Amino acid sequence: MQNQRNLILAVLLTILLIFGWDSAMRYMYPEANRPKPAATQAAPVAEPARADKPTREGGLANPADVALEARDLATALNPAGRVAIAAPGLSGSINLTGALVDDLVTPRHTATIEKNSGPARIFSPAGTPAQQFAQVGWTGANVAVPSAQTVWTAPAGARLTPKTPVRLTWANGQGQTFAITYAIDDDYLITISQAVTNAGPAPVRLQPIAQVNRTDKTASVSTWTLHSGPFGAFDGSVKFKPNYKDVAETGTVQNIGKPDWLGFTDIYWMSVLAPDGAAQGSDFRAPGNGIYLANLYYQPADVAPGQTLAHTTRLFAGAKESAVLDRYEEAGLSNFGHAIDWGWFFWFEKPIFWLLKSLFKTVGNFGVAIILLTLIVRGIMFPIAQRQFASMAQMRAIQPKMKALQERYKDDKQRLQEETMKLYKEEGVNPLAGCLPIFLQIPVFFALYKVLTLAVEMRHQPFALWIHDLSAPDPLHILNLFGLLPFNPPGFLAIGVLALLLGFTMWLQFKLNPAAPDPVQQQVFAIMPWMMMFVMAPFAAGLLIYWITSNILTIAQQKYLYARHPQLKAMVDKERVDVGAAAKRAK
Repeated sequence: MQNQRNLILAVLLTILLIFGWDSAMRYMYPEANRPKPAATQAAPVAEPARADKPTREGGLANPADVALEARDLATALNPAGRVAIAAPGLSGSINLTGALVDDLVTPRHTATIEKNSGPARIFSPAGTPAQQFAQVGWTGANVAVPSAQTVWTAPAGARLTPKTPVRLTWANGQGQTFAITYAIDDDYLITISQAVTNAGPAPVRLQPIAQVNRTDKTASVSTWTLHSGPFGAFDGSVKFKPNYKDVAETGTVQNIGKPDWLGFTDIYWMSVLAPDGAAQGSDFRAPGNGIYLANLYYQPADVAPGQTLAHTTRLFAGAKESAVLDRYEEAGLSNFGHAIDWGWFFWFEKPIFWLLKSLFKTVGNFGVAIILLTLIVRGIMFPIAQRQFASMAQMRAIQPKMKALQERYKDDKQRLQEETMKLYKEEGVNPLAGCLPIFLQIPVFFALYKVLTLAVEMRHQPFALWIHDLSAPDPLHILNLFGLLPFNPPGFLAIGVLALLLGFTMWLQFKLNPAAPDPVQQQVFAIMPWMMMFVMAPFAAGLLIYWITSNILTIAQQKYLYARHPQLKAMVDKERVDVGAAAKRAK
């Protein structure tokens, strides 16, 4: 009767886990199976009454917004009144009205998984559904300063490239001349130098400012493991906060500490401002209508007649490529490599990522690289597995003595524990040795999970056959006949071929293990492979490939070690027969 209650409880907990996990995955990956929009931008989060939830990657989720964005861009990006940008990492244009950097795409990454979908869009002009742009300016008292409607003057034929900076100018008619000079590198960094020269008869007091402005319609979803929203580095420490909701509720969030850089991040993209050494402070604001601002303020200063006030702000707008961010950090941008939310175990995740990229450079396929990574990891742990089997053999050998102790001290749990530990010591047995390989695999699994989830280098990387994106779940499901039927099953039923292979290989692995003597444990072990099949189905395909490969290697390893230790294989077979006979007698 007790066993029946335990079994019912185990089944109920399993069902709760499956359905609860599905709910959690829907929260973390709410639109994992939604077709990608025609353009992908750096992103914001959701308007209060918007029906369309943010996607994991970000970008416009509403088809009407996607269509409107295309029409608006065709109108807003008229070459007249713009300075073209052409660099290996970024292309687009600067709007002479307001001197806004509001048109940026990255040729290195496509908008969607389709190769002909065009470059991924990072910035869009004000007023478009995917609005996101950067600007610098000044505030001042009793002096005319440029505004968002100011039309700046550019040299004839100006074009911003890594070899040709562009200088825009505007005179206020009161003796002050304002200038903004843009320079761009081969990746995603635009250096903006702003200066004002006072040719008037009296000093003027001015405060330089810089800002990133964005809508929340294109925000990627923010989860407890991956932050999407406002963030920055202050006093040498990266802060993945606040959330969009926090800023919307308070209106303004003042940042504490000297700003090293700040802005907005999505899973794959970010746009941040990095000031020179004269920054006074910074904040995040929500003026309304789903718009969010990241503001940077410099110290106010008096500009005497004949003098010039100058400041430099660096704007990063692009993909969070780990190697690129590390190079910028080496060049002086504090903690820029940590703009990727690696988490606490970055010290382990980055080497795993480096090894994965190195393997990819060798074989040219990230899926194959994941398989090779698994081989390397399991190869390193093979000596530990041998010790695990030796420990298992020792544990089996002392089973008669263990049973004798259990019978002798069945009414004295404390004495039983003491005598058991004494037996382990006398026989030189470590009961935890069998758990070591599992514990060692956990950090590797977590590191690969983080890499597949947030590394833009993994975005849209194909493997083979139907797996076109290793960072996304298996797209073909058994219940819709692998895409032939026009519907997507709910998350907990979205079982693809990879999930099925995972469950089957885990079942084979469990079949090689000794049978559990307790009937409830037998039932749990029987359903666990299939439970894990449901749990893992919504994860990235690359992660399932890693686990399937690991299971296959474990099966091969167990067969090899059983061949090396036939006495252990004989013990396991005998235990299975004994457990089976006991189960029949219990019936």
